[in-house]
Amino acid sequence: MSLLDMIGPVMIGPSSSHTAGACRLGLVAHHLLGEAPRRAVIGLHASFAKTGRGHGTHLALVAGLLGYAPDDPRLPRAFEEAEAAGLGVEFRDVDLGDVHPNTAHLEVQGDSGRVTVQGSSTGGGVILVTHVQGLGVNFSGAAPTLLLRYTDAVGMIARIAATVAADGVNIATLTCTRAARGGQALVAIELDAPLSPEALSFFGRWPDADWVRLLPKLMDG
Repeated sequence: MSLLDMIGPVMIGPSSSHTAGACRLGLVAHHLLGEAPRRAVIGLHASFAKTGRGHGTHLALVAGLLGYAPDDPRLPRAFEEAEAAGLGVEFRDVDLGDVHPNTAHLEVQGDSGRVTVQGSSTGGGVILVTHVQGLGVNFSGAAPTLLLRYTDAVGMIARIAATVAADGVNIATLTCTRAARGGQALVAIELDAPLSPEALSFFGRWPDADWVRLLPKLMDG
């Protein structure tokens, strides 16, 4: 058992699952969008929908979208900060099916791009991201994470792994989902260290890839 398990995360808010975890879900969307968010539609499932207001879930999700960490003193003013930043947010109660009760679905629009993220806050500030851009993933934000969307083809996973290895970085976990054979595919790779700017730029020049992001480490783990 770690110290985090015993005392919980450093955070602002009454609940690690409803506040710290929610903030990190917003942070995932913030980093994957890669630009200032302008519009967000956030679907709240089950417990997030029923008790989120009282536990600061709405504030925390918006704070994360603005790039604030769970211990940022601006978190309680997230709505005012969002208005000042030109971010409009709409909350909806949704049924996402057989998923964790603390789950949110975020659709976030910037000036030039859009990202969708679905994930759960599983307790103690820990999160599990299960969908990005409509495709299945499985990562926690506890490690730098490479996400790359590409056209499915033979050998793509091997090429991606070889490029990561050539950059001197080890793969911790890897998940890959494709919409259909030969269709869009998304790989999410948790790494032992961030990729170099050169490696990330190399991925961005691949003709088979149309979306590449490197998510920074968001929590200890």
